[in-house]
Amino acid sequence: QVQLVESGGGLVQAGGSLRLSCAASGRTFSDYGMGWFRQSPGKERDFVAAITWNGGSTNYASSVKGRFTISRDNAKNTVYLQQNSLKPEDTAVYYCAATKRYSSSFYWEYDYWGQGTQVTVSS
Repeated sequence: QVQLVESGGGLVQAGGSLRLSCAASGRTFSDYGMGWFRQSPGKERDFVAAITWNGGSTNYASSVKGRFTISRDNAKNTVYLQQNSLKPEDTAVYYCAATKRYSSSFYWEYDYWGQGTQVTVSS
């Protein structure tokens, strides 16, 4: 089994920054593509960003491209989401996920999920 634990969420003002972290268990972290999704109350779970097994390729939702950066450190079994220029519409619970695929932007193609970390951006 794979366990994922998110951290780094919090309350920030619009225009501020946060760095979310996702710590993964196990010894095969580098075998998984990793992604970040977000969900706000009453809305669908939306794709945010993804990164391939070795970090060689990334993909972003259009709503966050240029503001968010996904990265991974396989030696630390950790994936990050740097969030800059945050907007109130970024407010959501952010979930880290792992897929056995090379990469994916679809939540149903991910195999393991963390419990989420809350990001709240005030106007």
